Amino acid sequence: MEQQFSRRRTRTVQLGTLAIGGDNPITVQSMTTTKTSDVAATVAQIAALQQAGCEIVRLAIPDMAAAMAVSSIKEATIVPLVADIHFDYRLALEVISRGIDALRLNPGNIRDSEQVRAVVRAAQARRIPIRIGVNAGSLDRAMLEKHGGHATAEALVESALQHVRILEQLDFHDIKISLKANDVPLTIKSYRLMAEQVDYPLHLGVTEAGTPRVGIIKSAVGIGALLAEGIGDTVRVSLTADPVEEVRVARDILQALGLRRFTPILVSCPTCGRCNIDLIALAGKVEERLQSISRPMTVAVMGCVVNGPGEAREADIGIAGGKGEGILFRKGEIIAKVAEERLADALFEEMDRLDKGDLIK
Repeated sequence: MEQQFSRRRTRTVQLGTLAIGGDNPITVQSMTTTKTSDVAATVAQIAALQQAGCEIVRLAIPDMAAAMAVSSIKEATIVPLVADIHFDYRLALEVISRGIDALRLNPGNIRDSEQVRAVVRAAQARRIPIRIGVNAGSLDRAMLEKHGGHATAEALVESALQHVRILEQLDFHDIKISLKANDVPLTIKSYRLMAEQVDYPLHLGVTEAGTPRVGIIKSAVGIGALLAEGIGDTVRVSLTADPVEEVRVARDILQALGLRRFTPILVSCPTCGRCNIDLIALAGKVEERLQSISRPMTVAVMGCVVNGPGEAREADIGIAGGKGEGILFRKGEIIAKVAEERLADALFEEMDRLDKGDLIK
């Protein structure tokens, strides 16, 4: 898959074993839903997220019990971990001492300048980056009043820059920024404005996007639009669902834009009156089988031979239905005619051969 978009140039921030920004791949992250103090449950969920392809995991740190659990969680996992902290600088110092890889922390929420300085010194010593995360729903009253009582894009950007300036004044520059809202146009405008003003990596997301049906659409539109403009260095999809689903959706967005290639791609037509096979069932069966394929490939399932190979000529392999029989094709070229009842099996055999590297492209 050819990448069509030029990415905005940013500085690089090191997060554990991962480099964010610059020319590095756009990373996928999510957040655990377990109580962080429950080490076993949190480690199990991190393992599930990593298995799904998550590259960074954020943990809620609401209290000292959660902060103290970080060292045990780090011992049992290898994925970089981000601590989500609000207001209490002591929690930040605790997780830093216990090996956390990054902080999500707004220094302006810690009122005492010496406390902020203590956190920044500790983060600098361990080379731990800090994400400034501003949400439309949690802007302070003064900022809202300044911008007419509404959470505008300008308000989000100004709020984030206030936090950024605090860190910059302390000569701290390992910064990432996020500007999230549940309103898609507001989210897009906010990131566009911020991209014009700083060269820090940007963490993309539409917050509180909702349940999967609506949340996936809002995330794909909001995150996808920004990525298509070259904006964004790491992505978190926020769904009211198992966080594993967030990871899958984020990967699908990146793959649809040609920015990353993780898994096989299924191409299938919407079916029409020419179709003589149960295309919906067949496509579902192929999609399920693709979950077990490790090598990226494009597989086409088309309803008829009229347009099948032509419309899917870029597919590595594919099938097109007919009446009583169909065709098997590779890169748009027909390689065999197959009885209808053998179509799926013939395709699976070809998929397995390609997965093992037995086919010459």
